[in-house]
Amino acid sequence: MPPSPSQNKSGKLSVVGIGPGGMAQMTGRAVEAIKEAEYVVGNAFYLDQIAPLLPGKEVVRSSMGREVDRAKACIDLARDHRVVMVSGGDPGIYGMASIVLEVLDRAGETVDWEVVPGVTASCAGASLLGSPLSGDHVTLSLSDLLTPWEEIEHRLDLAFQMGVPIVLYNPKSHGRPENLGRALAIAARHLPPETPVGLVRNAYRDGQETATTTLGALAEDDAAVDMRTAVFIGGKETFAMKDGGMLTPRGYGRKYVY
Repeated sequence: MPPSPSQNKSGKLSVVGIGPGGMAQMTGRAVEAIKEAEYVVGNAFYLDQIAPLLPGKEVVRSSMGREVDRAKACIDLARDHRVVMVSGGDPGIYGMASIVLEVLDRAGETVDWEVVPGVTASCAGASLLGSPLSGDHVTLSLSDLLTPWEEIEHRLDLAFQMGVPIVLYNPKSHGRPENLGRALAIAARHLPPETPVGLVRNAYRDGQETATTTLGALAEDDAAVDMRTAVFIGGKETFAMKDGGMLTPRGYGRKYVY
């Protein structure tokens, strides 16, 4: 839980998820927190997506890979100012909330804070495909910058054994082009090649693209996937809809006649 207000009543740190990036997909509280802020700190890519909300703010831009510096900067500012740390998607799901709160906790700082949730890539992408994540599902990142690849492989193997839909974040980059192929090979141990797969690139952003394919076809050719693509691998019950969407039934068909 956030700490009780300190003697300084004016300072506050809000870690704000802006969702996919489009203004229409931001929560009301996210917009409100940014409007209330004196300082807005974030990666330049995400700040550009909320440009209409930034006039009159002190904007502190940062590049990828400077997350710790960004966290320290916003904590320093929040002692005396209302500060927003911008995070893409949801700040608590592969976002900035973890590092900000970890730095804050280790420093023993007393700063009023809040985490404002946002629409994460799995939710945004799923909405464009239909309803592939209707019940239990797993999200896994294939980025091994912070997690050893051996651990990622172990998690993938356990997840695919469950037979539930799996969303892969950060599936492939120029520096790690082979990670998606490795993940698909693990999936093939437990799922048939005709398993439906959805690809969503730049959900609710400029350049949005969606496609459906199969596990076998994607394993043969994954050229359409990059770091801005979320890969939705269906579970044992997921099927391709007649209109091209993806659907994972929740089980109503076993209980009701319709």
